[in-house]
Amino acid sequence: MALKVWKGLAVLLAVVLVLATTPSRAAPKDSLVIGISQFPSTFHPNIDSMMAKSYILAFTRRPMTTWGPDWKLACLLCTDLPTLENGGAVRETTPEGKPGVAVTYRIHPQATWGDGTPVTSRDVAFTVRVGRDPRSGFASAESYRHIHQVDTPDDKTVVLHVDKLDFTYNDLSTMGLIPEHLDREAAHDPALYRTRTTFDTDTTNPGLYFGPYRITRVVPGAHVVLEPNPTWYGPVPAFKRIVVRAIGNTAALEANLLSGEIDMIAGELGLTVDQALAFEKRHGGRYAMVYKPGLIYEHVDLNRDNPILQDARVRQALLLALDREALTQQLFAGRQPVAHTSINPLDPAFADDVPTYAHDPQRAADLLAEAGWGRLQGGVRVNDRGEPLRLEIMTTAGNRTRELVEQVLQSAWKQVGVQVTIRNEPARVFFGQTVTQRRYPAMAMYAWISAPESVPKTTLHSAYIPTEANNWAGQNSAGYANPEMDTLLDTLELEMDPEKRQALWRQLQHIYAADLPALPLYFRANAHIWPKWLTGVTPTGNQFPSSLWVERWGAK
Repeated sequence: MALKVWKGLAVLLAVVLVLATTPSRAAPKDSLVIGISQFPSTFHPNIDSMMAKSYILAFTRRPMTTWGPDWKLACLLCTDLPTLENGGAVRETTPEGKPGVAVTYRIHPQATWGDGTPVTSRDVAFTVRVGRDPRSGFASAESYRHIHQVDTPDDKTVVLHVDKLDFTYNDLSTMGLIPEHLDREAAHDPALYRTRTTFDTDTTNPGLYFGPYRITRVVPGAHVVLEPNPTWYGPVPAFKRIVVRAIGNTAALEANLLSGEIDMIAGELGLTVDQALAFEKRHGGRYAMVYKPGLIYEHVDLNRDNPILQDARVRQALLLALDREALTQQLFAGRQPVAHTSINPLDPAFADDVPTYAHDPQRAADLLAEAGWGRLQGGVRVNDRGEPLRLEIMTTAGNRTRELVEQVLQSAWKQVGVQVTIRNEPARVFFGQTVTQRRYPAMAMYAWISAPESVPKTTLHSAYIPTEANNWAGQNSAGYANPEMDTLLDTLELEMDPEKRQALWRQLQHIYAADLPALPLYFRANAHIWPKWLTGVTPTGNQFPSSLWVERWGAK
């Protein structure tokens, strides 16, 4: 009897042991925690330009059109992309006798704000009205002012009459719809609108969102909670809860992934390539890792209000002093190519004959001497009045790679007698105030991300210099003003012929290389780190984040 019991116990223990050591399929996850490296300065879709905001809002809203992973323009909120060929767009003459275009968009018939209010053409008209006022603080207010008339023949149809016909005539991807029924009162005084908008005074109001998810909780500087939007008209999203956590220190971001506090790191705003490569060597077997090259331009803006930086010879010397090839090889294993202008070789607009600045410290020293900084005093160049050649560089605090790059730049400039000090700020302050309001005294290092063949008018045209008078609208934070560039940008966007447009793109890149509105560093790739059970995420490589298609995400 005792023997039978022992044998039975042995069998039972063997079964338990097999069950304990045999991998079993985990139950499908119904929640997802995402780590990003920044927290938005605002949740308004049209005020300030931050990828952190764009990434989060993409879960909750849909632009009328967007550039997808295939780099083709397509409808998201609209039902059919209007074109000149299909009659959705029609050439017309403006009241001033100029060539214009009328573009008709049909809003998805089931599109509804999260509070049950339908998304209508009146919301589009309201957004245009607010955006047209320069005091509203919209980042691209000038583009709204080109819309001289809005027709709303019915609740789901809107016709935009634009006072110019350009090759992006049907691209409405940067317009973030504002719910008229919630923000009507806040917009009464445009000068105060950016401080009174519902997007920041009542961010969890369901009426702000009409995408697969809505924001249900915000802990400023820490995290945002997203839950399914019951009025969403598309496929039901897989996750019952998504949390986006902002972890400004990238070392802490990595640690939180390894500890299981977060499930993934968003490539749009997470670890840099060098950090991801090191992470992959140690832990890559546990995660799915994707490196996506894209239209992400890391650069150093040069504030033209600084008299030292107004001299082109100084700007050129600063670039010649840098060994950018060595920097990208040593830090990024060659995965992030050196930039010579703001146009990426992946972009159809790229020109391959643009003058380049190879590492040449002697030429840099000669140019500085020509510019009046020929004498060294304690290793620092001084001018005839004995004033030192001293500059300051700023970037986002906590980003290990940017802080390391800063030190490399600082060391290189020191070798040619330029004294550079480093002062960094949290991303929310850096982008929300310092860059937006042009508060950096000399240099600001960050990245622009764009769509294919995107005319850089908001970053290079003098009409887009943020000022207190225009409530800091525009993205030309360097204060760059060149009449030749202004004319070229105005001409470029109106050129419908692709071949003629390519010649203008080439001219733009040549002016950029000679004038150096910014110091080009390199084109970034995004490093996406996902759990192996996550499916359906498709990086775009352009300015529109993968979260715009969250309804395709799932768990296996």
